[in-house]
Amino acid sequence: MDMAVEDQMGGLEVVMEVLEETVKPNWDYENLKPFKKDFYIPHPNVQSRHPREVDLFREENKITLKGEKIPNPIQFFEEGNFPDYVMQGIRKQGFTEPTAIQAQGWPIAMSGQNMVGIAQTGSGKTLGYILPAIVHINSQQPLNRGDGPIALVLAPTRELAQQIQSVANDFGSLSYVRNTCIFGGAPKGSQARDLERGVEICIATPGRLIDFLERGTTNLRRCTYLVLDEADRMLDMGFEPQIRKIIEQIRPDRQVLMWSATWPKEVRNLAEEYLTDYTQLNIGSLTLAANHNILQIVDVCQEHEKETKLGTLLQEIGNVNDDGGKTIIFVETKKKVENITRNIRRYGWPAVCMHGDKSQQERDYVLREFRNKKGSILVATDVAARGLDVDDVKYVINFDYPSSSEDYIHRIGRTGRSQCTGTSYAFFTPQNGRQAKDLINVLQEANQVINPKLAELATRSGGGGYNRNRWGYGARGRENTFSGIHKRFDSGRNSSYNS
Repeated sequence: MDMAVEDQMGGLEVVMEVLEETVKPNWDYENLKPFKKDFYIPHPNVQSRHPREVDLFREENKITLKGEKIPNPIQFFEEGNFPDYVMQGIRKQGFTEPTAIQAQGWPIAMSGQNMVGIAQTGSGKTLGYILPAIVHINSQQPLNRGDGPIALVLAPTRELAQQIQSVANDFGSLSYVRNTCIFGGAPKGSQARDLERGVEICIATPGRLIDFLERGTTNLRRCTYLVLDEADRMLDMGFEPQIRKIIEQIRPDRQVLMWSATWPKEVRNLAEEYLTDYTQLNIGSLTLAANHNILQIVDVCQEHEKETKLGTLLQEIGNVNDDGGKTIIFVETKKKVENITRNIRRYGWPAVCMHGDKSQQERDYVLREFRNKKGSILVATDVAARGLDVDDVKYVINFDYPSSSEDYIHRIGRTGRSQCTGTSYAFFTPQNGRQAKDLINVLQEANQVINPKLAELATRSGGGGYNRNRWGYGARGRENTFSGIHKRFDSGRNSSYNS
């Protein structure tokens, strides 16, 4: 029997391939009650906007689309024609204007269309599907006793699920929409009580949701609005069998919104199978690409040099980090996380750590410490690569380079969020040589300086030749923002960029 491991943020809960005891509903003969999913009334300003102005807005915001009957984007919150209780929540949160994915995604979602949204983390996608979900819910018949949720949001990790709930809470009280967040690694009692009392929105990791479905604690018969958040991550983690079993429990005329940072074949296949006539919305490039607001620096070195280099680098960061920005250090193993954290603390830096063996209580404490202390440092395995929403992370250090370029992009994406700038460093050893070509492609796409030693590794590792005329060494347009730290690192003084 296949098994899937609930991700490290979900408490390493092992879940068998599931729903064997749950019968797939025979939707062909089920007496399905009709429901409404198209609530979008275009604002007069949006309707009358000249096509050239619409095209210019999409071009400036790097919005590309694929599909039929795609509504024009809104440019201001007032143009969304949201109910008063939603607008009240938006004003309360202090938002000034919609992000690109909200501007185009809201009209699509509010129209009841299926949608695939592809965008980097920090793009505002959570609000992009939560607000239409609330409008959708408040247009349906109220829940009866024993009814399951109307909106289901599936997320790969407990941390992401909790952050989605935080957004839902911001608007739920004003709209009288109840929610619960269910995930592995936490007691089931309170989660089960929420489901049994009835909630309109269920935010869940796949393994724990399937557990409750098997037990009969909840059901998905009323579910008409489904969100798959970070679909690529869920497939990477082996949740595809669980996702398919869950979708089988939801009526086929549901509305589905799938969100992903990348667009690999596996995600495309899932979309083609479960999303009928969907609109595809891309923000930025479809190719593997890092956030261009992040300055990327790669130090090619030997494995035994990394700890010394880390100490030097943290000293450099401390010298220029005047605004109390935070730092995340990504490490491969739990043991190494603990060792590096101890070493950092010896030098007086305020370091905390996170990995898969930490309990829920420990993780919550660590995240509170990291969020609340200026200039703090988090040492972590990939449990923090996605779903960690901390706005003032200024530096990301890849102490151990990850096994894939996708993971590298998601790690460094913890900085440079919400249009802010950030800096990432990577210690790259000859053992990582097979990744060199992919990393060069990521750096090239973001107009970053290419370390010559990285190019040599790419050639030696059979990763393809390095053409200086193609990639060049051109300085980035905003390099001066980090000129001091970049020059020290680049010159080899107190570091070994050229060693």
